[in-house]
Amino acid sequence: MAQTSTWSKSDWRAKPRVQMPDYPDAEALNAVEAKLARNPLLVFAGEARTLKQELAAAGRGEAFLLQGGDCAESFADFNSDAIRDTFKVMLQMAMVLTFGAKVPVVKVGRMAGQFAKPRSAPTETKEGVELPSYRGDIINELVFSPEARIPNPQKMLEAYTQSAATLNLLRAFSKGGFADIHRIHSWTLGFTDGDSAKQYRDMAGRIQDALDFMTAAGLTSDNNAELATVDFYTSHEALLLEYEEALCRQDSLTGDWLAGSGHMIWIGDRTRQPDGAHVEFCRGVLNPIGLKCGPTTTEDDLKVLIDKLNPDNEMGRLTLIARFGAGQVADHLPRLIRVTQQMGANVVWTCDAMHGNTIKSSTGYKTRPFDAVLREVREFFAIHRAEGTVPGGVHFEMTGQDVTECTGGVRAVTDEDLSDRYHTACDPRLNASQSLELAFLVAEELSGLRAERQRAAS
Repeated sequence: MAQTSTWSKSDWRAKPRVQMPDYPDAEALNAVEAKLARNPLLVFAGEARTLKQELAAAGRGEAFLLQGGDCAESFADFNSDAIRDTFKVMLQMAMVLTFGAKVPVVKVGRMAGQFAKPRSAPTETKEGVELPSYRGDIINELVFSPEARIPNPQKMLEAYTQSAATLNLLRAFSKGGFADIHRIHSWTLGFTDGDSAKQYRDMAGRIQDALDFMTAAGLTSDNNAELATVDFYTSHEALLLEYEEALCRQDSLTGDWLAGSGHMIWIGDRTRQPDGAHVEFCRGVLNPIGLKCGPTTTEDDLKVLIDKLNPDNEMGRLTLIARFGAGQVADHLPRLIRVTQQMGANVVWTCDAMHGNTIKSSTGYKTRPFDAVLREVREFFAIHRAEGTVPGGVHFEMTGQDVTECTGGVRAVTDEDLSDRYHTACDPRLNASQSLELAFLVAEELSGLRAERQRAAS
């Protein structure tokens, strides 16, 4: 990536900033930033470049991106079982998607850094008391008290420590045998055993037949390491720029700047101002960059953002994450696709089917209906078929835990069930069963798309 010599990692400080806290103790903030700047990086430049190459393949239709994980990671809920279970369900999803698409699946977790969250309002009121909004554990606390809501820079150090531990465990799981392809499929077969999931049993059976054939042909995890290991990357929204700058370092091999907090970082729908601080920071790092595109994204803004974030038109550098809401995809996605086509812009298109489908349930809980999530994904695929472009991936807020936060799915979570295991500190997540079911349904879309392309080629 060719980087301009006029960019520096602190230039964002001279730009308009939104969705970021004002720390009352500047001296404490400076001390934390200085300590973070001395800490080892969480990820490395070579890993980010490899991910960029894999995303480039997704942009060409030669791979498919699966990005998923927590809405916002929590200090209190941090434990190895939760990391393992989310990793596990993502491996299951990836295997099903690989079978449907017949291409590799790029696995990117919303993990090891997804601590800060934009909010729709700067304050919230309860029983007549107004306090600053909770902005994620890296900034303040969920507890509704004046002290808990004061931005605390020390929380950046705890976020760093938790991210390092999470990455360490993910690397162990990825390369230590936990990700063996046969083990992954045995977990998936457990999901299809029940009557409610019998509609997915046929595909699971065909996956088993393929694995049996590979074993008979002598391809096993004992003699082929690729069947027992996976590449797994981390990502988060680059919202808290003091943290991002402190972990931004220059690559000794190329001189390019790396956001060392995660392999991929993204700019949210609320922070994508073309002349804003977040775009300014992200434009200068070598990492793959995601850009959330919602209904208010204008064609003119998208042109400027593409030019700023990917001036070399490098495939795999920029992923456009569509998030419109079920029923609105046709109103917005075609016009944005046409902008990229007119520019000749190399981008990866992926679908965030979560953020546009949040509603308040009849029982008062914020939720996301499974059917609405699926509908948006299907609309995303249909538009790309019509435009002749590549649907490069999907992006879900999900967990490996058996939570009841999104309604619907084969296990039929109802509004009344939401109170049973509603654990999210922010937005509702798909549970393990709903996530895997979505993977089967997306795999059917990918399989159909592949068949259409083959017919067109013949």
